[in-house]
Amino acid sequence: MSAIHLQLGGYSMGTENRVYNFSAGPSMLPLTVLEQAAEEMVSYCGSGMSVMEMSHRSKEFAKIIESAEQDLRDLMFIPDCYKVLFLQGGGYLQFSMIPINLFRNTRIADYVITGSWAKNAAKEAAKLGQVNIAATSESKNFTFIPEADMYKENCTKDADYFYITYNNTIYGTRYIEIPDTKDVPLVADLSSMILSEELDISKFGLVFAGAQKNIGPAGVTIVIIREDLLGFAPAGTPSMLDYKVHADAKSLFNTPPCYSIYMAGLTFKWIKQQGGVAAIQKKNEQKAALLYKTIDESALYSCPVAAKDRSLMNAVFVTGDEALDKEFIAGAKVHGLVNLGGHRSVGGMRASIYNAMPYEGVEALVAYMKEFENSHL
Repeated sequence: MSAIHLQLGGYSMGTENRVYNFSAGPSMLPLTVLEQAAEEMVSYCGSGMSVMEMSHRSKEFAKIIESAEQDLRDLMFIPDCYKVLFLQGGGYLQFSMIPINLFRNTRIADYVITGSWAKNAAKEAAKLGQVNIAATSESKNFTFIPEADMYKENCTKDADYFYITYNNTIYGTRYIEIPDTKDVPLVADLSSMILSEELDISKFGLVFAGAQKNIGPAGVTIVIIREDLLGFAPAGTPSMLDYKVHADAKSLFNTPPCYSIYMAGLTFKWIKQQGGVAAIQKKNEQKAALLYKTIDESALYSCPVAAKDRSLMNAVFVTGDEALDKEFIAGAKVHGLVNLGGHRSVGGMRASIYNAMPYEGVEALVAYMKEFENSHL
């Protein structure tokens, strides 16, 4: 593997200077993906121009976006009756686009509140229709995922859709079982877990994910929507907020985030090279098991999340002493282990171990955790 060398103010930084980046997003990317992007930065496939300079109407970019979509379909086994859209605006725009497009009959939607992002999504939807909170874990600081018996009596039988946040980056929880919503379309925010574990897309009406966790750099948001849910945006809806407009234009209604789509495409190919999502999931489970085992066996660290609901992607833990947490985070940075601070709303530590984080990175974190614990007990 050849090293990348970037000239930064006369200073040459190679891959040997790279850190283990545990950021919740934007997060680290596979090194080989970065290397290929670096090689193609100035001239993509002999075109004489960068993808960043390329027309989205060009034959070269058409191949990029078509290949990216097909690879994603292959990886997630997306049925033909679903459209794949490459959009912009991040999760927050989806919080509005979903109700705009899916409030089509009763204008009621059920939401399960498992963290800040679910709360924000429900707040936006409530501006456009009626939101029913089917269940929430807020009373226990979002440290668990509500089980079906907590919300089955609270569901709206004829709701237009049922909304969940599959993985919660701030609180470190994840769904293990997909809710059975019968004939009500299930909608899920997959932003921080997409492509990290196998998922049956046919159980969902719509899923979406920001790229900046497991897919690529920030800038593109992927929406996968069942075709029968298209075409219900009310009259007067701005074109950019209508899924059908984007689906009919094959994500080229306006200039898309071309470079982010290109990077996503490279990442999809990398996942295929790793053996696909099933192989990636096995690696993720091994990384998470090592980290949680270290936390559970420790006399210093603890994880507040219910064991059965712990995230594969975002492991949260604390020492119980805010000053000690800060010392841990500062010391980790010295060891090349960066962005381990918990979200500002909860504090503590958070290790985001997305697909691109190698097992060696978690081993390095665990070694530091043990060293820190030995020196503070």
